[in-house]
Amino acid sequence: MKLVTKPKENQSVGMLEVYGLATAFAAADAGLKAADVTIETFDKNKPGNAESLPVPLVIAIKFRGSVSNVKAALYAAHNRANELAGSLAVHAISSPEGGTGSMLKLSGMD
Repeated sequence: MKLVTKPKENQSVGMLEVYGLATAFAAADAGLKAADVTIETFDKNKPGNAESLPVPLVIAIKFRGSVSNVKAALYAAHNRANELAGSLAVHAISSPEGGTGSMLKLSGMD
């Protein structure tokens, strides 16, 4: 897995929220294989309604790269996640503001 230590500020950002850590790894792998992107970090969230969800843990995968590569990675990762436990949200930011970069580094996985 390619991890970014110092991403370029002008890179696009793609975020995919999936159910469960195993799904996150499989989806991230599919995204990395589909496009020239890097992973910023994973983040986790246990929603208040966790007991009613298919898997009680939500993982956010954060891709970085060009707009077209981020969209290709999100497409592949989203499809893979939906073959497994499923996904909740997909969003791409083509030109993130400077402060967005520092927010992307936040992770509940630490």
